[in-house]
Amino acid sequence: MDNQKIQEMQILEQNIQNLLLQKQAFDMELSETKSALKEIENAKDHIFKIIGQLMIKADKNKVKEELSNKEKILGLRLSTIEKQEMHLTEKLTSLRDEVMKETKK
Repeated sequence: MDNQKIQEMQILEQNIQNLLLQKQAFDMELSETKSALKEIENAKDHIFKIIGQLMIKADKNKVKEELSNKEKILGLRLSTIEKQEMHLTEKLTSLRDEVMKETKK
């Protein structure tokens, strides 16, 4: 059996796991951003923004624009991670098939 292929499989599995953790973090951040955008839509009066340890009054339209841009960026990052995950998973599957064929010989 080819130890190099097994080692490569372990590295791929680790990379996929790291991508899943990143994906989970971006998913959570995207969810929070969408929730904040919804709250801004429902806000009738002033809105406030937390900067560091301060909460300051903020312009509703400006914050809405910032959050919309953040939502787009997070969506793009998630899309990129999903493509990487799919590529690594295909590579891992192919490598597993090779190793399985070698062990059956």
